[in-house]
Amino acid sequence: MSAAPAEMAGTPRSGIGSIGDFLDRNWKRIVVGTALLWLTLFFLLPFLMVMKISLADPIIASPPYTPFFGAGGKLQATLDNFRYVLGDGLYAYTYLNSLKLATTSTILCLLIGYPMAYGIARAKGHKRVILLFFVVLPFWTSFLLRVYSWMGLLGNHGLINGLLMHFGLVDHPIKLLYTDFAVYLGITYSYLPFIILPLYASIERLGDTLNEAAADLGAGPVRTFIDITLPMTAPGILAGSLLVFIPAMGEYVIPTLLGGPDSLMIGRVLYDEFFFNRDWPAASAVAVILLLMLIAPIVWFQHLNGKSQEADQ
Repeated sequence: MSAAPAEMAGTPRSGIGSIGDFLDRNWKRIVVGTALLWLTLFFLLPFLMVMKISLADPIIASPPYTPFFGAGGKLQATLDNFRYVLGDGLYAYTYLNSLKLATTSTILCLLIGYPMAYGIARAKGHKRVILLFFVVLPFWTSFLLRVYSWMGLLGNHGLINGLLMHFGLVDHPIKLLYTDFAVYLGITYSYLPFIILPLYASIERLGDTLNEAAADLGAGPVRTFIDITLPMTAPGILAGSLLVFIPAMGEYVIPTLLGGPDSLMIGRVLYDEFFFNRDWPAASAVAVILLLMLIAPIVWFQHLNGKSQEADQ
């Protein structure tokens, strides 16, 4: 009977135990590999397809561009589309206008979102949960429907102009719709939660200990905020700003519905090139240049984040 436990101890482990051991040893590789597979399938491969189209010539056919390899396997690639896009003043204006609208909207979101995130992080108990609920509540409604609602609010016969005229503040409707102001308002309203949540997470991790220590040393609220809170929440500021700036650069719906004819942005130009002009190579070149412009702040953020982690160590 005494030999039974020894024999049992020497028997192979079950399949479930082997799988568990495998996951314990390789969980980091699995997580990283899954992320790399996802990025390869849904980012790298589509980008390579767009890059291939950007190096082709437009033709009247289906698809409306020349194949990457011609007769006899000869490579057919050209940089004419990039020369055309970079040399055309309309595209230059569109890029600069998109950069202006996205940057200004990001600053507005930051100026509005930081105090809101700070207030939520300092709220107590159930009040914090309720405030966070109101932040994410707009996501329960269609994005397109929310933009359409601003058209009704900002129109000449909309609610805002109606109230201004009712109280005698203006004699005639103010042009609010189809202006850059409407685009700023639409982007700020739509993307404000994207900056509040990272800021809230960054501020909430600070706690009250550092602020209390600064107060004990004689620092006032303003000095404490500038010297402690603001630097310590810099990662949240950068992350939230990128979450607003990147989608705002390629925004299509808001400038189309709320902006005027001068509110040209890259998303609108891309749509026109693809579906009206059917110049897929030029549109792909516009998209590739936009992507390269967006990669720059991401690399900058990663560089700053790396330096911050090195300083903490």
